[in-house]
Amino acid sequence: MSRIKKITKQDVKKFFTDLFYVLLGCSISSFAVTAVLLPNGLSSGGVTGIVRILQSVVPLGFSVLYYMAMAAILIVIAIFLGFKEVRKVILVSILYPAVLMVFEALHFQLLEETDIILAAIFCGILWGISSGIFFYRGFSFGGTDAIAKIIRRKLLPHISLSQILLAIDAVIILSSAAVFGRNIALYALITQIIFAKTVDYVIYGFETKIVQLEIITSHKEKVTEYIMNDIGRGVSSIEVTGEYTGEKRQKLILLCSPRESVMVKKHVASVDRNALVTVIHVDNVWGRGEGFGDIQKEM
Repeated sequence: MSRIKKITKQDVKKFFTDLFYVLLGCSISSFAVTAVLLPNGLSSGGVTGIVRILQSVVPLGFSVLYYMAMAAILIVIAIFLGFKEVRKVILVSILYPAVLMVFEALHFQLLEETDIILAAIFCGILWGISSGIFFYRGFSFGGTDAIAKIIRRKLLPHISLSQILLAIDAVIILSSAAVFGRNIALYALITQIIFAKTVDYVIYGFETKIVQLEIITSHKEKVTEYIMNDIGRGVSSIEVTGEYTGEKRQKLILLCSPRESVMVKKHVASVDRNALVTVIHVDNVWGRGEGFGDIQKEM
């Protein structure tokens, strides 16, 4: 018979803490959409951009269409990635559209009058804060991120997840240009840039662009496979010895973005509860690789 895991006070505390942060992130993002983006006629990348395009042809409210889009994405995730991946995103996928419905019903506007530039800036900041909270707690919206993961696993394993996600957002924004005009697409691009920068600031402050992860684990193969196949980063390994126990383990070393480091940390926690993960802020990196400086130009 399978053993039933005993629920501890720590588990309960973690659940309610995570729920608080998820609700906070959902509320901030919902406020950005209903009080800033929609009243100013803006669009964006991701699922929000897809729903904005659908709104131009389907006479339904934004939150209703968002629920339908997320339900469709969950089904796609279950088919191509399995129910294990669904469990990772189902909480946010169900809770966020529900919170969105509440905020949409309030009909609140942040700006006193239409100002598309201010709206684009504030959308990026608010979304960045919201997503930063999610990533910091190990959660994800599970929208185009999941689609990018499916494309990488099934079609383009040699291309990094971040590059595929960037391409998906680019297609959505270009499609917005066809529906809402070129200016709206350009404002959406501004929003995406501010969003990406804000996420990194929320997670690691205002200075860090690249971090170094050092992971000591007994499950080298599982962690390495995730880093190379899902994150698309290179990783090195060395053997280390704990002097107190004399136990030998593998230390994995990689350089990545702050957002990717949170994804790696979450995966490590799921496969090895006894792993040791160290995050080191890096001022600069020269060499070949995504996000690294060109050593020739620095000479």
